[in-house]
Amino acid sequence: MPKKRTARPQANGASATAARSKPQLPKGLKAADLVDYYTRMVQARSLDERIWALNRQGKVPIAASSQGHEAAQLGSLLAAEKDGNCFLFPYYRDLALKVAAGLTPVQVMMSFMGKAGDPYSNGRQFPLQGADLPHKIIQISNVVAAGLTQAVGYALACRMSGDDTVVLVYFGDGATSQGETHEAMNFAAVQKLPVIFICENNRYAISTPQSSQMVLEEVASRAAAYGFPGFTVDGMDMIHCYEATREAITHARSQGPVLLEMMVERFMSHTTDDDDRRYRPEGEVERARERDPVITLGQTLLEIGILTQKKVDAIATEALRLTDEATDIADASSPPAESTLHDSVYGP
Repeated sequence: MPKKRTARPQANGASATAARSKPQLPKGLKAADLVDYYTRMVQARSLDERIWALNRQGKVPIAASSQGHEAAQLGSLLAAEKDGNCFLFPYYRDLALKVAAGLTPVQVMMSFMGKAGDPYSNGRQFPLQGADLPHKIIQISNVVAAGLTQAVGYALACRMSGDDTVVLVYFGDGATSQGETHEAMNFAAVQKLPVIFICENNRYAISTPQSSQMVLEEVASRAAAYGFPGFTVDGMDMIHCYEATREAITHARSQGPVLLEMMVERFMSHTTDDDDRRYRPEGEVERARERDPVITLGQTLLEIGILTQKKVDAIATEALRLTDEATDIADASSPPAESTLHDSVYGP
């Protein structure tokens, strides 16, 4: 299992220059995987920034940004995809995860603009809220911590049916103050269910700082009370998150739950309806952006020779093209027909 806040060491004490010339990739990863996921991360950021701008234009009612959380979301997803038998219960800030899992830019924009064709709810709910079974994703509601009990129930059903699926459930630090978190973790521990609890800890529950929520410095330490392991991971480093999740999947499938606290930064306000300048210290976000996971991952891939600057620029250009195209398509699309208002409300 991962150690707390570990940094990747230089193999055999090799110099930084040698490490760049002969990169040692983590177990199970190829250079192509990192390029692929960097591309997905850039696309997710491009869409996220556009959605925020569209809200200011009155075209997107509300959004919760994943900017600053991308490395945690994509690193864990990469491990889940490599495993091949995982199911995801994200929360409302997991746009990057859903995009990286396969949601197209057009589908994203349809959902945020509330248009017919939204693959989650056909434009009826909060953006990207509902079920996306082709990509093994369920996010039924935005009620804080509700997804944890749902995820544990899914894991129990898998166990009862003889399916060895591992469930990954995502939530913020504020959710750990809810009763559902205790119920979910305690039940999962008693039943030794294959669940990985992933706390994306950005240190703010809307405007409430972590220090006002709990005395603990690390949410991961709470796992001990339930009798399963908990680890704190650098959530701004995608490779660290991949390694931690890969090991956690092995543990969860054979021994039971794991809590991964991924330390991230929230670059934007809680939602588009919030103004974090009222409660965050001046300069805090600017300092956090020095570790922007999109920029740092790109720099790492440049330094170790996996990417060239020309390729980095091409990835950014293509992401913007797809975002522009998706924006135009969704903007020109129609909302759900009034005649379908009661569809999917009641059914057998």
